[in-house]
Amino acid sequence: MTVVGRRSFTSIDWISRAVGEHLGFSPWTTITQQRIDDFAEATGDHQWIHVDPVRAAASPFGSTIAHGYLTLSLVSTFIEQVVDFGESTTRINYGAERTRFPAPVPVGSRLRGGVEITALDPTTQGHRLQVRVTVEIEGQDKPACVTDMVILLVP
Repeated sequence: MTVVGRRSFTSIDWISRAVGEHLGFSPWTTITQQRIDDFAEATGDHQWIHVDPVRAAASPFGSTIAHGYLTLSLVSTFIEQVVDFGESTTRINYGAERTRFPAPVPVGSRLRGGVEITALDPTTQGHRLQVRVTVEIEGQDKPACVTDMVILLVP
């Protein structure tokens, strides 16, 4: 399943009709060593499996691998590439209900996010939206990450 372009929602009513629907996939993005190194620098996580290509080559992975949280950090971008919630709604990252990292992401891998709306509930501030994002690794059976993101939609 591939969606060309972004899925646009002009109202909460339209979003509510999409609950349970897979909305499509983001474009593929390549995980380079530079991106991994930049993430390590930004977070202070310089574990060798991420930043030492020579040592990592001798590991069971055969190369460096991306930080799990680097993969997770791409989820917001993947959602934005698939879904347009419109300018009338402010979106606030409210957290995640559940996040798993079933497979490592070797350097050079290409990732994309599949997006599904799983719940929409009214709150006193607006609406609480739950979006499941499955981050796929090109050519792999297991996903890199599956997470249920929670977004607060404020009118």
